[in-house]
Amino acid sequence: MREVQDVNSTQNIDVRELINSRPLGGYQKWVVFLGFLIIALDGFDVAIMGFIAPQLKMDWGLAPMALGPVLSAALIGLAVGALVAGPLADRYGRKVVLVTSVFFFGLWTLATAFSTSVEMMVALRFLTGLGLGAAMPNASTLVSEYAPERSRSFLITVAFCGFSLGAAGGGFLSAWMIPAFGWHSVLVLGGVLPLLVAPVLLFGLPESVSFLVARNAPAARIRRIVERLAPGVAGPDSRFSLPSVATGQRGAIGIVLSPRYRFGTLMLWGGYFLSLFLVYLFSSWLPTLVKEGGGYSVADAAIITSMFQIGGPVGALSVGWAMDRWNKQRVIMLAFLLGGAVIFAIGHATSDFALLCAIAWLVGFFLNGSSVGMNALAACFYPTEARATGASWMSGIGRFGAILSAFAGGQMLALGWSLPQVFTALVIPAGLAALAVHAQGRRAERVSRAQALGLEPS
Repeated sequence: MREVQDVNSTQNIDVRELINSRPLGGYQKWVVFLGFLIIALDGFDVAIMGFIAPQLKMDWGLAPMALGPVLSAALIGLAVGALVAGPLADRYGRKVVLVTSVFFFGLWTLATAFSTSVEMMVALRFLTGLGLGAAMPNASTLVSEYAPERSRSFLITVAFCGFSLGAAGGGFLSAWMIPAFGWHSVLVLGGVLPLLVAPVLLFGLPESVSFLVARNAPAARIRRIVERLAPGVAGPDSRFSLPSVATGQRGAIGIVLSPRYRFGTLMLWGGYFLSLFLVYLFSSWLPTLVKEGGGYSVADAAIITSMFQIGGPVGALSVGWAMDRWNKQRVIMLAFLLGGAVIFAIGHATSDFALLCAIAWLVGFFLNGSSVGMNALAACFYPTEARATGASWMSGIGRFGAILSAFAGGQMLALGWSLPQVFTALVIPAGLAALAVHAQGRRAERVSRAQALGLEPS
């Protein structure tokens, strides 16, 4: 045994190969748990204004239109935060960006509880959104870099299930806290929880070992993490490396927009934009569409929408599991196509409440599954040097689809479209998203073949 350790102490250790060759260990599960926790806090905070909006409207005597900026300010901040945070994480590290973003979205949420005007609340929600936008894509990036390739997609989707849990938990807590303590209490809780978690992340969250190797960090620092991943493998003279990927010595932004990755990047942006457009449109407008177009009560509309939300985590885990076993792009493309089919069906099943609930569950399954799966797709497409930028920029661009969905739902209602017309029209973005993922997959195959031959893809 001593002879093996002496040989290992002088060898070159490919950290990616080391992670891929070993069973998932406790240290990696800890990283996945912390990623799940970050994204759960993110989900709670993103949804928090929707929980308090009815009471806020009543207490402040606001018109419905006045709530629009309050509800959308964080979404705009999310987009900006994601676009800015990715390059910062690829330059300074995933950990520093994550800890900072969690601290600041907690701080600004806590400050929002003491808002005295709509204008102040809008400004603080925008600042909160900056932190929220930085947190989620970088958490998924960190999880991806500690996950073995054979289970990477599934572990990323496990972490993303935290978003649904955080949003759902926030709803239950709000139902109890708002009548008992007022809407301010929900914002206080939404601010205090991240502030309590930030020190845990500061001392307990490791930096990405792949990032450290890519940035030529001191070997002793890398060795400490490798020892947690694989005790006894690294010795005092071990060298650490990553699989060679020719990037032309560009910065992270240069890699994402380089000829090698540009087309795939644009397809990811387009697919995720359309994906979040559909997810947020259903989340925001399904109750109103079902109530006004289907003639259901508010309670029935809420149940149907809840079925949509419940289908999301199941779909995310299922799509992530399938992506680790079959071609990733084909799995997501199929999810989008089946999502389009059930979207069409929901517009033609309004007369049967039970059937409508079942179809809404399927819509949530396929739309949320494909949406979360695209985060895993981005993590697999880009090299370590640009992974945070690629994932964060896809997230940032996608948020504009979420913002657009708020206006699209209102416009379709204003035009007087029937429920079948609305949901037939929504088949189009689902089909276009499937086409974008298919095109990205074709490009990714050419990139992989070129990398294997050491050539630039045509």
